[in-house]
Amino acid sequence: MMNQTIDMTMKSTGTALLTLMSIIPSVCEAQQHQSVAITTKADMVSSYVWRGMYESGLSVQPTLGAVAGKFSVTAWGNVNLSRDGYKETDFTLAYTIKNTTLSLTDYWWGGECGIYNDRKEGRNKYFHFDNHSTDHILEAGLSYLLPFRKCPINLSWYTMFWGHDKKLNCNNVSVNAYSSYAEISSPLEVQNTTLLFALGFSPFESPANYKNAGFAVTNISIKASRNIRISDKYSLPIYTQFVWNPNREDVHFVFGITLL
Repeated sequence: MMNQTIDMTMKSTGTALLTLMSIIPSVCEAQQHQSVAITTKADMVSSYVWRGMYESGLSVQPTLGAVAGKFSVTAWGNVNLSRDGYKETDFTLAYTIKNTTLSLTDYWWGGECGIYNDRKEGRNKYFHFDNHSTDHILEAGLSYLLPFRKCPINLSWYTMFWGHDKKLNCNNVSVNAYSSYAEISSPLEVQNTTLLFALGFSPFESPANYKNAGFAVTNISIKASRNIRISDKYSLPIYTQFVWNPNREDVHFVFGITLL
């Protein structure tokens, strides 16, 4: 059994390396034919609220991204400053054509070693990719922007299809929950402030991630963003966000600063 597990691990690692090696030449060739834009930033937030769900307190959230033509790759993280052990690392690959964006995201809420579970036992090792015991979650997304001139509306749908998103079926067997989230959002400019309104819901049961037994509204929010002028060459982006989660009967008020 142990030898079989080792063989599977080595086979998965080898497949990943071969895939990476096959992608690198394509990326290098694309870089020669078109420019690649690199983006970096970091947010500091009073609390981390995701799709109406509270995740952690005071946090730093760094972002590293690359855009080449219609493709983009983004690495995003969250490090909690108010509670030891919580951390998150996400990678997103996206393809945008006209007003439509397809995305694939790998979430990892593994935490620090020894805080939630011991990496020596296999549970929160980053490179542990067993579907039934990994802490990774893969999610597919589809977004479409309705290009109304005065009030554009963005429609999004996301579904988790692999990894640490499970539920028990009628036979008490752990199966994929396919947790899904849909959102309608729209920005509005008011003087020097950008307002973003969002309505999000989970359409069916998601016991692990959205804590709902059926259709449930999990996110009604309004976010106000503006730039505070520091000097002639630099302005500091700040935002406040009010979030109401009717399903959890909970509210959140978040303050954030973006460091470019």
